[in-house]
Amino acid sequence: MELSRPLATITPTLDADVLALLAQHEVTFTTGQLHRVLPRFSEEGIRNVLRRLTRQGLVSAERVGNAYSYRLNRDHLAAGPVVELANLQRTLLNRLEERLASWKSPPVYAAVFGSAARGTMTVDSDIDLFLVRPDDAPRGVWDEQVGVLAAEVTKWTGNDTRPLEYTVSELTDAGAEPVLRDVSAEALTVAGSRAWLNRTLRQRTR
Repeated sequence: MELSRPLATITPTLDADVLALLAQHEVTFTTGQLHRVLPRFSEEGIRNVLRRLTRQGLVSAERVGNAYSYRLNRDHLAAGPVVELANLQRTLLNRLEERLASWKSPPVYAAVFGSAARGTMTVDSDIDLFLVRPDDAPRGVWDEQVGVLAAEVTKWTGNDTRPLEYTVSELTDAGAEPVLRDVSAEALTVAGSRAWLNRTLRQRTR
C-alpha cells in the first residue's frame, strides 16, 4: 500500500486522492485549491470527480461567488469508512505505539522513517523501522519481539518491513551516518522521546 495515497488501497483513481484530501481536512476546497495539491491531475478531471461525489451526497458543495467550494459530508453513511481509510498512516502509527508499549523489553526509542515518513511511498516500498535497544535488554527476547512486529506490520500493510536496529551504546558511538540524519530530520516517533534521540545524536557528533 501507499500510506501517502491511502484510498488507493481500494481504488487507484483520482476519486481516491480527492476523497482522501477532503477526509483529512475539516476545511472547504475549491477545484483550483485541490488542483494545486494534486497537480498531476487536470482541473477538469477534479471537477468531474467533485460533481460525481456531490451527486452521491458524499461531498457537499456551496456556491461562493462564481465558484463552488467542497467539503466531505461527514453525516453521510459512507463518510466514516472514508475518514478511517484516509487516516491509515495514523492508524499504523497508533498500532506501532501500542505494540511497542506492550513489549517485555521496550525500545528506548522507535520511529518510522524513509519513504513512509516522507510521504513518497509506492506499493513496492518497504516500511522502515528504526529501533534503539537498551544495552541491557536480553538479546533473545528482543530479537523475537522485533521479528513478530516486522511480520505484523507486513500483514497490516502488505509492504515488506525492514527494521534498523541500534543499541544505545552503538547509537552513541556511531559515525556520521546519513541514515541517522534522515531519522533525526523526518522520522515519525512511535516510542520514546525525539528530544532524547536528538540529544544523543548531538553528543555523538561532538
